[in-house]
Amino acid sequence: MHRSLIPLTLLTLVPLASSAAARPAEPPAVQTVLTPVQEEVEAFLADAEARLLEHMVRKERAAWVLDNFITPDTEVMAAEAAQGFMAFISEVVPASRKYDGTEVTPVQRRKLDLLRTWMDLPAPRDPGRRAELAAITARMQSTYGAGSYCPPHLEGRCLDLDQLSEILATSRDWDELLDAWMGWREVSVPMREDYTRFVQLANQGARELGAADVGEIWRSRYDMPPEKLVAEVDRLWAQVKPLYQDLHAYTRAQLVKTYGADKVPERGLIPAHLLGNMWAQDWSALYPMLAPVVATPLDLDGAIEARNWTGQAMVKQGEGFFRSLGFEPLPETFWERSLFVKPADREVVCHASAWDVDFDQDVRIKMCIRSDFDSFQTIHHELGHIYYYLAVRGYSPLLRRDAMDAFNEAIGDTIALSITPTYLGKIAVLGEVPEEGVDQLLRRALDDVAFLPFSVVVDRWRWDVFAGGVQPQSFNTRWWDLVRAYQGVAPPVTRTEEAFDPGAKYHVPANVPYLRYFLSTLLQYQFHRALCREAGYRGPIYQCSIHGNEQAGKKLQAMMALGATRPWPEALKALSGETRIDASALLEYYAPLRRWLRQQNNRNPIGW
Repeated sequence: MHRSLIPLTLLTLVPLASSAAARPAEPPAVQTVLTPVQEEVEAFLADAEARLLEHMVRKERAAWVLDNFITPDTEVMAAEAAQGFMAFISEVVPASRKYDGTEVTPVQRRKLDLLRTWMDLPAPRDPGRRAELAAITARMQSTYGAGSYCPPHLEGRCLDLDQLSEILATSRDWDELLDAWMGWREVSVPMREDYTRFVQLANQGARELGAADVGEIWRSRYDMPPEKLVAEVDRLWAQVKPLYQDLHAYTRAQLVKTYGADKVPERGLIPAHLLGNMWAQDWSALYPMLAPVVATPLDLDGAIEARNWTGQAMVKQGEGFFRSLGFEPLPETFWERSLFVKPADREVVCHASAWDVDFDQDVRIKMCIRSDFDSFQTIHHELGHIYYYLAVRGYSPLLRRDAMDAFNEAIGDTIALSITPTYLGKIAVLGEVPEEGVDQLLRRALDDVAFLPFSVVVDRWRWDVFAGGVQPQSFNTRWWDLVRAYQGVAPPVTRTEEAFDPGAKYHVPANVPYLRYFLSTLLQYQFHRALCREAGYRGPIYQCSIHGNEQAGKKLQAMMALGATRPWPEALKALSGETRIDASALLEYYAPLRRWLRQQNNRNPIGW
C-alpha cells in the first residue's frame, strides 16, 4: 500500500499522538523558501523514500515467508528480495554523497544521515557479488532455522534448539548438559566458510558507501561519533560490572555445591553449559537452585501454566496491559496473521520477533509460545515493538522508526518491569500475592543482569571481525577470549578453530546488530523509573507497576510518537528529563539484592 509522504520541509516539530496506535497528525505548515539545491535534495529524498518503502515491504514479506516456511524456494525468494534492497542502497547512498557539505534544511540533513546508516548489510555494487552475499545470508539463516542435533542414543530422533534449550534449562546432569550444549554447536560449523565470505563482501559494500567497514556503519547510528560510542559502552559496563561480579560469585558458589569443586572452580570461570541457557546469557533457569529461603516460594511458571491459556490468549493479556495505559487495540490482521505456536507440520524459526510487514497496518509477531513466565514476558517485549511500529506509521519512510534501535527494544521490557506480583494478582495469575523482596529481584537479575556482558560480547566480536583485527583462523579463539573477559564463563571442553561458536547465536548468521540489547537493558530501567515517577509512585522502584496509569501511558506514547525525527537524547529527555543513558536506575532497582549478595558472598571470591 502506498501513501502520500509528509512534506519533508514541513516536518520541523512533531505533535504528540493521543495514542501510540494513532496516526501522528501532520505538523502545522511552516512557510519555507527552498534554495535550488534544497529543492533538488527534496526531490531526491522523495524519490528515495518512495523506493525505500517498496523495497522494505518486499524484503519483509519474503523474510516472513522464509522464517515460517523454510524451503529451498523460500530461501531463493528471500535472497532475491534482499538482493534488490541491497542494490537500491548501493545505488542511492553514493548518490546522496553529492550533497555532502551542501547547505540543506535540518530535516533533509537528518534524513540523509539516516539513509547512509540504514542498511545492516551493505552490499557491493557488482551484481554478481551482491547476489552472492544475498544467497549466503539466506543460506545461513536457513541453516540456523532448520538446525537440529541427533544424539546417538536417540537412534535417529533429532532435537531442535527449543528441545536442546529445555535440556539446558531443566537438567542438572553434567554429561546430558554437555551433550546438548555441544550438539547445538554442530549446527553452526557449516556456516564458518560462509561467514568468512560474508564479511569480505559486506565490508566491500561498506567501503563503497564511504565507511571503513560494516562495524563503523553500525556504530554511526547513535547521534555521536563512532569512537565516542565505544567509550560510552566502556563507561556503562564499568558502572554495572561490580553488580554482575557479585551475581557471578554467588552463582558460582552454588554451582560448586551442586557439581563439586572438581568440575566448577571455587574461583575463576564458570563452565558455560551449567548456566541454564545455550549461550549463558540468561541464568533464570537456575533460580530454583539459587533462590533464597522465603516463607512463600513463588512459582511463576506454574502459575502461568495453571491458567491454561492458549498462545493467543497470553498475547491478549499482553495487549491488555498496553490498553490499560491508553493504547489502542491491535489491528484485526495482527490476530489473523501472527504465528503464536510452533506448527506441527513444518520447521520455522522460533526465535521470537515482531514484524512491520507493510509499514502501515500489517503488524505481526512470530513466536513459539510456551505456557511459562518467560514466554509471558517475551510477549510484552514483542508487543512493545508492535506498538512502536504503529506509533510512527504516519511518517515518511526514513523517519518511520524509533529514535534509536535500543529504544524499540526497551519499550516492551519496560512494561515487563511492571509485571510484579501485585499486577499478577490483579489479573488472577496469582491467588495469594506475596510480599515482593530479594527473591523476585534475584529472579529478574538472573535474566537482565546476567545478560549484560553477553550483550557486549556479540558486537565487540563482530566489530573486531569487520575491522580485520580478527582473521578467520582466529574467529573462535577471539569469541571465547571475549566471553571469558566479560562473562567470566569458559567452554566446558576445548573449542578449536574447526568450530564456529559465534554462529550458534541467531543474531550472527541473521546479521542483527546486538549492541541495542545492551543499551536497551539499561534504558528500560531509566524508562521504568521515569514512568513510575510520572505515575506518582514513591516507593522502591522494583515494586512499582504502572498498569492502569494512563498518565504514565501518555508520557510513553509521547516519546514513541517522536519516531526518528529527533536525536535520541531529545526523545530520552521527553520521557525522563535525562539526555544520557545511565545505569543508575538499574543499580537503584537492584540495590536490595546487591546488599543481600554481598552478605552471601562474605567468603566467596569475587571476579575470575
